[in-house]
Amino acid sequence: MDFDFAELPETDRYRLLTNFVGPRPIALVTTIDEHGCNNAAPMSFFNVFSHEQPLLILGMQTRPDGTAKDTVANIRRSGEFVVHMVDMAIANEMIVTGINFPSDVDEIEFAGLTSTPSVKVAAPRIEESPCAMECKVSQILDYGRRTIVIGEVVQMYVRDECLDERGRYVRPEIYQLIARLHADNYIVADNQFVLKRPTELHHEEVAGYANVSTKRSK
Repeated sequence: MDFDFAELPETDRYRLLTNFVGPRPIALVTTIDEHGCNNAAPMSFFNVFSHEQPLLILGMQTRPDGTAKDTVANIRRSGEFVVHMVDMAIANEMIVTGINFPSDVDEIEFAGLTSTPSVKVAAPRIEESPCAMECKVSQILDYGRRTIVIGEVVQMYVRDECLDERGRYVRPEIYQLIARLHADNYIVADNQFVLKRPTELHHEEVAGYANVSTKRSK
């Protein structure tokens, strides 16, 4: 089936893109408003895109009436935010923060999570998250009702037990983030496998390499 995106309604474009591009990691984003009230909201249009500079990207839609969501308004004003990764321990709390609360509601507190001061930005860190990245805005791009925020990571927190003894790589049996598939469907990273690039492989062997089985590990 072919789909002409120039002719396709917005809802159908969203459905196709989010059904087939996944899983998408969830960014639980915290900001602070002009009155000092904490805000938290989950985003699944998110990923890391560079390590030098260390950049990540968020994609956020306006409300149905066209007004900006609190997260976008707070980021524009303050130029700061914190991105948290989400594991099963805080999956239900993450969903609660996605409710469309009034702007003066502290979603962190309402969801039963704990806010703690960040190191380099005013927005709080969520204590229960296994990983948090403090960010300063590098660039904001507007495409109609969609706002793309490029943030530079200036500080990162990782829970100790998530890293190996050398502090270099995550422990897959401990750090198992969840990601969004489509609609209300999610997946957890609990079935990982190793797939290494061949060090010595001639072009004649490439086609055959595609049939080599990989060893799975839990």
